[in-house]
Amino acid sequence: MPYARQTVLRTSEELKIRRYQWMVLSNTTLGIFMAALNSSIVVIALPAIFRGIGLNPLGPGNIGFLLWLLLSFSVALAVLVVSFGRLGDIVGRVRLYNLGFLIFTLGSAALALTPGKGSSAAFFMIGMRLVQGIGGAFLFANANAILADTFPSSKRGMALGINQVAALTGSFLGLVVGGILADVDWRLIFWISVPFGLFGTVWAFLKLKETSPVKHTKVDYIGSGLFAVGIILVLLGITYGIQPSGSSAMSWGTPRIIGLLLAGAAFLVLFVLVELRLKEPMLTLALFKSRAFASGNAANLLASIGRGGLQFMLILWLQGIWLPLHGYSFSQTPLWAGIYMLPLTGGFLISGPISGVLSDRYGPRIFSTLGMLLASTSFIFLVLLPVNFSYYVFAPILALNGIGFGLFSAPNSSAVMNSVPSKFRGTASGVLSTLNNTGQVFSIGIFFSLMITGLSASLPSSLLAALSKAGLPIAKAQAIAHLPAVASLFGAFLGLNPVKTLLGSELSQLPSKTASTLTSSHYFPSVIAGSFKHGISIAFTTASILCLLAAFASVARGRHFVHHESDLVVEPT
Repeated sequence: MPYARQTVLRTSEELKIRRYQWMVLSNTTLGIFMAALNSSIVVIALPAIFRGIGLNPLGPGNIGFLLWLLLSFSVALAVLVVSFGRLGDIVGRVRLYNLGFLIFTLGSAALALTPGKGSSAAFFMIGMRLVQGIGGAFLFANANAILADTFPSSKRGMALGINQVAALTGSFLGLVVGGILADVDWRLIFWISVPFGLFGTVWAFLKLKETSPVKHTKVDYIGSGLFAVGIILVLLGITYGIQPSGSSAMSWGTPRIIGLLLAGAAFLVLFVLVELRLKEPMLTLALFKSRAFASGNAANLLASIGRGGLQFMLILWLQGIWLPLHGYSFSQTPLWAGIYMLPLTGGFLISGPISGVLSDRYGPRIFSTLGMLLASTSFIFLVLLPVNFSYYVFAPILALNGIGFGLFSAPNSSAVMNSVPSKFRGTASGVLSTLNNTGQVFSIGIFFSLMITGLSASLPSSLLAALSKAGLPIAKAQAIAHLPAVASLFGAFLGLNPVKTLLGSELSQLPSKTASTLTSSHYFPSVIAGSFKHGISIAFTTASILCLLAAFASVARGRHFVHHESDLVVEPT
């Protein structure tokens, strides 16, 4: 064959490969963006959702509904992605990814069509959020593995970088999109995913090709079950631990929570013991013998815990204090909180793709380590800010935080995916996603607990003095001042006037002047500012330390990041 013809054929084949690579990247980016968008879109729309189904989110017993609508999606992801990643290694990653698109779309449509009112509607929505989470788990568990199968190691950082940017961008844009759509109709926040989901499902079914060989091995049902039960029990303990119990601000010391956490830990220990003895385990623990794999996942978990609570803490800061002090009504604060947090997304959009491309050339360690150091520094800057800050100072700090996490995410994910044999890429992708989502749920429990602890130490006395000074009878002031601080937090989080939430029916019995003073937009922020600053300083200092530890874990990964099939034969221990 003439040389010119060989060159044309080779060039034509290379073009086909490149086109397919970009098609895969586009489809997986759409799937991850859609799933991430829905993980946060509910946050801002919660007041509209509860109004729509006729349920008071802060009524007796209803905080549980609120928490599970927030967390059920992430819990489903945390529980299932490792199992689904391993299942993708066995039966085919593209097949399960396509199934995830379909399930997620059906769950979104069911949520938009939520029937009934009150608690029955809330239960239905929580169930459908779990269905969305199951679909999202199929997507997250297999997207990274499909990209790793499609792109050579020299370009994986770039591909995973774009994918990671889509995930984080979707998470933060959900706050803005949810605020806009919820003002029109709360059902729109779920309808918006349906056309994109249908398009993505058909597109993936027609165009994606299965490049990983299907393996005829047994599914580890025992390991999957033990892992799922253990994670569920631990996450249940964390979720309910931040709720008040009797006269206590939280439930951490109650037998119920201790029992859930201990039982969850026992199941996870049993899971490890069982996996070590199986020939075909769900999670091949020998993968953790690789320093790059173990260190990368440790850094991922620490970074996820540090980042996960950031969104909620910033929302509380903006909605509960800063925006009301600057003339925004509490009903307006959810949407504007999302808008004012856009520099965080901007920083991530700038650094994410760049770090992915550069890490392919220079290695991931320098970028992931530098990213965590910048993120740690940004948290210290947030601690040093006054409660009523200048936005021109606040915005660059948010951008620095976004740049830091953007520098970290793609190189770290690429290093982990490159460190394993191709037959374990689904498992590796599942481990990454599990630690990421588990870390986020952990962080919400940790940061809320730290915040509530800080508030509970000084808020009752501050609130008592302020309410008495405003003209509220001392007996009523004492009763309100000693209500759980979580009511104030969730009131601000939902865009409700926290003082109205605390006073309830007592408000109508007060003189109009006193009621007007107590419910003004400036009153609650002024009262809570000192206590809030104490709590958020503890939370962000903890986040800074976690990011610093993630930087050390990133350094510890070593220099070798690309696994060659001859390097390691992973055998069951």
